[in-house]
This record gives sequence, structure tokens and C-alpha cells, in this order.
Amino acid sequence: MWQGDYFYLIENLILKDFRIRYRNMSLGMLWSLVNPLVMMGVLTFVFTRVFSKNPIPHFPVFVLCGMIPFNFFSIAWISGTTSIVDNAGLVKRVPVPREIVPITTVLANCVHLLVQIALLLALVYFFYGINRQWFWLPVVWGLEIVFVSGLALLSSAVNVYIRDTRYIVESANTVLFWLVPIIYDLNTVDQKYHEIYEINPLAAVVLTMRRILLNAEAPDGPTHTLWKLAAVSFTVLAAGMLIFHRLKPRFYEHI
Repeated sequence: MWQGDYFYLIENLILKDFRIRYRNMSLGMLWSLVNPLVMMGVLTFVFTRVFSKNPIPHFPVFVLCGMIPFNFFSIAWISGTTSIVDNAGLVKRVPVPREIVPITTVLANCVHLLVQIALLLALVYFFYGINRQWFWLPVVWGLEIVFVSGLALLSSAVNVYIRDTRYIVESANTVLFWLVPIIYDLNTVDQKYHEIYEINPLAAVVLTMRRILLNAEAPDGPTHTLWKLAAVSFTVLAAGMLIFHRLKPRFYEHI
């Protein structure tokens, strides 16, 4: 297969996932905005009205800085996990690198990420304005995509052999919602746990985005969060590619 054919295949796989998700939906891509807005509204009501002693200013924007990276992560990881099984016909019949399938599934979710990022930036501009640190944002989001791609490669390969993997991933996402500082500030967490948060790539993305957007600070900071995020993300990608490469020769027998 020629290089141009690979690009054509990648493009069509991304578009296929996008069309399937919004097929027969009256609101279409607006759901990418509705879901985070509804969740933001609910969390804001609970943590500013029900629990009224909340010192965090502009709490809706604070929450969105956590919700948007987490939403992308959870949806992309789950859909990436089932991607090989869901595309069994393609995997069996078309002689292409199998790694393309989970990676394009993750990339397809970037369309929804871009819509939600636009919403976040609009709100940040309204409450905080623009600062020069915004130039770091593509780097931060790119590292999150690298991290999720590595996880998707790993879990999609395992899911071919152990179909319970999807449910393990869904449970892990539920746990991660509370282990990532989405609805709370890291400063409220005991100092001895901060290092653990810093090496959690998803938590690092949230913390870095808040530094850039809300505090107008350099993303790295004194704890070198960005370097830790890059190191863990590429390590996970390398591990995912290695495990996928070792497991893929017997995919045909199990799907």
C-alpha cells in the first residue's frame, strides 16, 4: 500500500467514527458543547450553592479546565479499547498496520476536543483575558493525545483476548474522576500526595492548563510538571506500541 493510501485510510477512519457518533442525532456536534455545559452547571450548583463555602473564583471555568481534558481522555480511551474488535472486518481483510485503527479512533475524538476547547477559551477570555502562555496549549494537548494513544494501543490489543478489558477501562475512568483534581484544587490535598498527582499524566494536563489559562504562568512551574507529562506520555506510547506489536500476530484468530 502506498503512503498516500495510508493517509486516505486514516482520513476515512476518522470521518467514519465521526459520522457514526452523530448519525440520526438532531443536535449533531452541539452535543460536544451540551455535555460539558450541563456537567459544569451541575458541579457549579453543588459546589457553590449546596456547599457554599467554596473559595475558588470563577468556579465554572475552573471546572471546565478539568472536565474537558477528562472527557476527551475517557471517551478516547474507551473507544480506542474496543476499536480493533469493532473494526474486525477491516483488520481481517485490509493489509494495513493494525496500529492505525486505535490511533485513528483517538484522533477522531480530537474533533470533539477542539469544539470543547473553543468553548473553554471563550470563557477564559471573558473572565481572565488572553496571556502569552496560551502558546503552550497545543503542546499540552498534544501530549495528552500521545498518552491516550499509548493507552489505546495497549488496551485495544488486550481487549482482543480479554473482552472484559472494556469494563476495566470504564471502571478506571470512574476512579480517575476523583483522583484527578477536576472539582477540587490541588492545594487542598495533603502535600505528601502532590508528587503522585504530578506524575499522573491526566492530572498533570489539568494542572498545567490551569496554570496557563487561569494564572497566566509558564506550564512547567517549579515542579517541572510539563517535563514529567512528556516523559510519562511517551513512555506509555512506547509501551503500548511494544505490547500491541507482540499481540497483533494472533488478532485474526480471536476476532
